[in-house]
Amino acid sequence: MTLSKSLQKIFTELPAPFAQADVPDVQITGISIDSRAVKPGYLFVAMKGGSVDGHDYILKAIDNGAVAVVGEVGRIAPASSGIFDNPTCPYVGLEHPRRALSWIAASFYDWPGRKLTVIGVTGTDGKTTTTNLLYQILKAANLSAGMVSTVNAVIGDEILDTGFHVTTPDAHDVQKYLARMVDAGLTHVVLETTSHGWAQHRVDACEFDIGVVTNITHEHMDEHGSYKNYRAAKARLFSSLEVTRPKLNGNPRLGVINHDDVKSFDFLNDFIKVNKLNYGLQVGADVRALDIQFSPSSIHFTADSKDFRVATSSKLVGSYNVSNCLAALTAAVYGAGIAPEIAAQGIAALEGIPGRMERIDMGQNFTAIVDFAHTPNALKVTLEAAREMLTDRRVGQLPDPTMGSRLIAVFGSAGLRDKAKRRMMAETSAELADLTVLTAEDPRTESLDGILEEMAAGAKSMGGREGETFWRVPDRGEAIRFALKLARPGDIVLSCGKGHEQSMCFGAREHLWDDRIAMRAALAEYLGMRGPEMPYLPTQDTEEQEWLTWK
Repeated sequence: MTLSKSLQKIFTELPAPFAQADVPDVQITGISIDSRAVKPGYLFVAMKGGSVDGHDYILKAIDNGAVAVVGEVGRIAPASSGIFDNPTCPYVGLEHPRRALSWIAASFYDWPGRKLTVIGVTGTDGKTTTTNLLYQILKAANLSAGMVSTVNAVIGDEILDTGFHVTTPDAHDVQKYLARMVDAGLTHVVLETTSHGWAQHRVDACEFDIGVVTNITHEHMDEHGSYKNYRAAKARLFSSLEVTRPKLNGNPRLGVINHDDVKSFDFLNDFIKVNKLNYGLQVGADVRALDIQFSPSSIHFTADSKDFRVATSSKLVGSYNVSNCLAALTAAVYGAGIAPEIAAQGIAALEGIPGRMERIDMGQNFTAIVDFAHTPNALKVTLEAAREMLTDRRVGQLPDPTMGSRLIAVFGSAGLRDKAKRRMMAETSAELADLTVLTAEDPRTESLDGILEEMAAGAKSMGGREGETFWRVPDRGEAIRFALKLARPGDIVLSCGKGHEQSMCFGAREHLWDDRIAMRAALAEYLGMRGPEMPYLPTQDTEEQEWLTWK
């Protein structure tokens, strides 16, 4: 995709307060917020971040070929002038360059969101699953659809990795993906959006037609400061529906919310000013699940509303995935106009999602699962789903520890993130799992021992006994190995928190890490067979490892 557009033209197309008339007529061939990625002809957008200030790298961007710079007003030019008359590279000063970036990129890529039906999905848990369900439904309806999730971007037959630790891609990348979809002849896109993405204005110019929220529970308090702020960031998806321009392919402007999510439902129901519907398992939901049946490998239910009743099956497991299926079905039927029977076919077609209750089977006599659950609520519903699998396998009997029907959970809690959830997650596991192994999950620059101490305190507060029902094993690879050694025939070993992610952060460095590879490596060792090597983490170098006394 070769593009070129006048910076002056871009700024005449922007909404208030970003539009400017006196911007130089410079041809732009690309946009970057990283000076290292700048190429000749690029616009460099300088933004102040948490630890890095892009304004400090403007000269580097110019050296790499930037022909114009957007940054904060007053940082280089006097606040009154707006434009810095650099003979080689003009500077456009704005009050909020981060907020402007999405609109600048949308204009540069010729407003791709206005040429697509855009479905946005947000929430604390279940976003990726619901996004994938909707994508499968669109495909089942023979619609030309794309998808951008925290796992990957799908554009026709092309699948693009969206990164190591991913949230919503940066604003200019989102618009680039949408533009590539338009060029590929797609008509619909499902876009997973995070609270970070909304708070940082990465998706403001996407022109959403349908918005879906899965739930809003405890997460990212470090970023947003309070649940109220976190909820408000998610709610921006629905306020964006109000300003979406009319489109040739229609503009349903539909908000879809979870009737069962008691913490967010009333607020969102009052907040949404466009068409709205809700879904849930409880009486009163607009679209409700009836006759729910669970098995160790699937769920079955009847989706019921005033307009239709359709039998629905999914290869996903757990009651929380019934809710995700309902969310996708409601948005597809009432927003995209897809027949309920076709929507049910799309739900049934989804085989699974990388790192979401993904089974790792190498012939062992117990079940090994990798899941992304990294929030208190996600861990709770994941453990409950695993418990349902154990119970269903025993034909309705409660698990019997003497017969190997125990649930063993392995997880950690990230450094430099919401500290309150560390204790909460350990409390949840102490209550719902039989055995718990606390380990590393992106400690970053925090003390891993300190994080594990906070988690251990949570486990103890719920009656956990260290060395008997829970352990601290700082190295994640050893933690998985340890959990496998604890397992008896028929048990479930569940490694949570990393899922599909491809790296783990220690200090300021990302180390290659994939929980699925780690689980296969540990299983191969356990079974005495060939398999992948255990990925390296710095915790493997620890000399004094008292936590290995189990050997």
